[in-house]
Amino acid sequence: MRPSFDEMHAGNALAREHYKTFERWLAVQPVELMRARREEAEVIFRRVGITFAVYGDKDTGEGTERLIPFDQIPRVIPAHEWREMEAGLVQRVTALNRFIHDIYHGQEILKAGIVPREQILHNAQFRPEMMGVDVPKNIYSHIAGVDIVRAANPDGSGSYYVLEDNLRVPSGVSYMLENRKMMMRLFPDLFAQHRIAPVAHYPDLLLETLRSVAPHGVSEPMVVVLTPGMYNSAYFEHAFLAQQMGVELVEGQDLFVQDKVVYMRTTRGPKRIDVIYRRLDDDFLDPQVFRKDSTLGCPGLIEAYKAGNVCLSNAVGTGIADDKSIYPYVPQMIEFYLGERPILNNVPTYQCRKADDLQHVLAHLGELVVKEVHGAGGYGMLVGPAATHQEIEDFRAHLIANPSNYIAQPTLSLSTCPTFVESGIAPRHIDLRPFVLSGATVQMVPGGLTRVALKEGSLVVNSSQGGGTKDTWVLED
Repeated sequence: MRPSFDEMHAGNALAREHYKTFERWLAVQPVELMRARREEAEVIFRRVGITFAVYGDKDTGEGTERLIPFDQIPRVIPAHEWREMEAGLVQRVTALNRFIHDIYHGQEILKAGIVPREQILHNAQFRPEMMGVDVPKNIYSHIAGVDIVRAANPDGSGSYYVLEDNLRVPSGVSYMLENRKMMMRLFPDLFAQHRIAPVAHYPDLLLETLRSVAPHGVSEPMVVVLTPGMYNSAYFEHAFLAQQMGVELVEGQDLFVQDKVVYMRTTRGPKRIDVIYRRLDDDFLDPQVFRKDSTLGCPGLIEAYKAGNVCLSNAVGTGIADDKSIYPYVPQMIEFYLGERPILNNVPTYQCRKADDLQHVLAHLGELVVKEVHGAGGYGMLVGPAATHQEIEDFRAHLIANPSNYIAQPTLSLSTCPTFVESGIAPRHIDLRPFVLSGATVQMVPGGLTRVALKEGSLVVNSSQGGGTKDTWVLED
């Protein structure tokens, strides 16, 4: 595995052009001040309630509330790199939305033999209830979180790759917004020295996007955020986004359906709802259609949805396009639907359901990252180079027993960014999750959420696995 691409320093250890001003500032900051600022940030985040729940703590078996560690050394992206990444994100999400619409309508991509039919029809994320259902503007994933990594090339340059598409209920945008506010509070002098593209208008863009996909003929749409409740791991974000958009945060019990129309219970009587930004999975939305034991959703919601009287963001059935078994086909989707070459590349991927791919993966388990196709949050995966012999052999047994449940990829050495850890400033591996909004137009704020693997050598950036976050700066020209 070749050395990591260092975001801040070139091969000669000199700062890259877009980091030079920051490096000069960092060089004169006392370690004691940086440590004090980190402690200040932790106190403020805890006071505001910026925590996430971890289910089933391995020691106690109980859920715990944790802060996501915040690192005050930002990840900086120059304007020209962001422009290309943004174009690639617009292209990719546009093609994915076309794909989902096609799957639930004409299935032209299946007829063309590009995506195997069984990969769709036997997929746990396929919702036959959505066949033939029209959604506003044919958009299914209104809010997408696309995970991007950078790996080093032989010549020392770095290339961006899409690692994963999150099209159902992607989380993390509240940390992007709060990290920026924190950096501006702790280090206002830095913002005077850099032209950093703003992100604070994300809630305005989100509300604009949601309103733009209201049912036909609704001029002043009523938007709500639907949460599973305060015990959900991302509840802070649900409440935060509702508050920032100035809309109601509701639970399933706050809603009811009458004559295929969704209403919210209020002290002044029922109020009609037009758009629901739902932060719970398909299975829990409507006990009359999906899980009958769900108390989190609203009976009759899907009937109102199919009748075109309410828009759900993201749409039911969107998960068919972010399943890891479908990921390898996205470059072909871009060519099929848009007639374009992909701007952002996939990570090369082995599909273990294919006999030749499976044999290669079994022969090289110690070198690869192997993932469950339905897995998330860093769970259900093997990072071969970091695994013990026993872990590899245990995983081998799972893989042989159910090969179609796994994909495998080369172990990319994710790029590193200087990070303030207990021993001082040291490189740590990072990724980036930009948030792409699809409504009347496709738009996003510059940057996204940078996640950082705080353990030395670790490639797992997920907060549930001990990762932290950084502010992401896109420099303006």
